[in-house]
Amino acid sequence: MPPQVAKAEFEHAVEDLWVFGYGSLMWRPGFEFVEQMPARVIGLHRSLCVYSFIHRGTPERPGLVLGLDRGGACRGIAFRVAAATREATITYLRGREQGTHVYLETMRGVMLVGKPERRVDALCYVVDRGHRQYAGRLTIDEQLHLIRQAHGQSGANRDYVLATVAALEALGCRDAELHTLAERLNGPHERPAPIV
Repeated sequence: MPPQVAKAEFEHAVEDLWVFGYGSLMWRPGFEFVEQMPARVIGLHRSLCVYSFIHRGTPERPGLVLGLDRGGACRGIAFRVAAATREATITYLRGREQGTHVYLETMRGVMLVGKPERRVDALCYVVDRGHRQYAGRLTIDEQLHLIRQAHGQSGANRDYVLATVAALEALGCRDAELHTLAERLNGPHERPAPIV
């Protein structure tokens, strides 16, 4: 979102607000909405590229959570929030998503998947590549190591990954990397790492 004037206009606009969920917002939005639609954004992709020091890990044993990173496309869910609860929803999302300011709060065009498809501007949380929590591109084995050992205020990192995969499957889509992780995390010899 460009500078302060635009931010003020965004916060106090009188129309409904669309919010794009691509990770835990898909399966636990935590705010009131009047409509939800499968949606996709172009130019950004879902990636386990954010070290989690609070919700799914600690500074000593960081976990990994999703961010929207540059390039590609991402399927998720767009939620329409009534104008009357717009400000409260933005306040809630900032408290949830912006605890460490690893995300950039932006409005992006997203396509609502339906007949016909239509484009709306939606609030998106895009990873800040300059932030210290930006993990970049990690190998599957590096991701598994972090996910298996991490637990934070919102629970086990493993549960976060599996819940996101379940939400994607409910949408009828497959994220190759997340599904590979889920298969490995659900393997016959898999046990959650002990919490110490």
